[in-house]
Amino acid sequence: MAHRTSAHGPDPGPGPGPDSGPTPDTPRTDYTGAIYGSLLAASVVAGAGALGPHPRGELVALLLCTGVVFWGAHAYVRFIGNRLRHQSVTWREIRQVCAREWPIVQAAFLPAVAVAISPLLGLGVEGAGWLALGVAVTQQVGWATAMVIRAGASRGAVASVAAVNLVLGLIIVAAKVALH
Repeated sequence: MAHRTSAHGPDPGPGPGPDSGPTPDTPRTDYTGAIYGSLLAASVVAGAGALGPHPRGELVALLLCTGVVFWGAHAYVRFIGNRLRHQSVTWREIRQVCAREWPIVQAAFLPAVAVAISPLLGLGVEGAGWLALGVAVTQQVGWATAMVIRAGASRGAVASVAAVNLVLGLIIVAAKVALH
């Protein structure tokens, strides 16, 4: 679900230089797209107020469409950055960038599934929103924690990253409470 990073930090994208991509030995430690996508999904759920006659379907569509739009925007910005550095963009690069940014879209899937299955759990529309928000925040904290664990961080750093991501998620929860 996530893309790789070099030992010097997140892969800045295709192009020449020491951080132009992962080596075969590079561990998969960069989950930034998944974390960002989870925050995005949580924000969509929190901001989705009164939906129309099919609120569950509309929320699922809103989650997935927003994920796809932000994925496209992230990929496009990488391409523009390469153009500004006077590098041509190849089809190989387009595929790599799109794959690297795909976790943004993937992060919308679990909250969308939560909304879709909420009737099976006996939840109303409001309960479906809270379930999706909980799923989005949980996966955000989970991806952030996994990222630092796989990077070999200390227990203190793991706890700090988890706490910061939980606080970010709770800010979105507080916004939902304030908006509704």
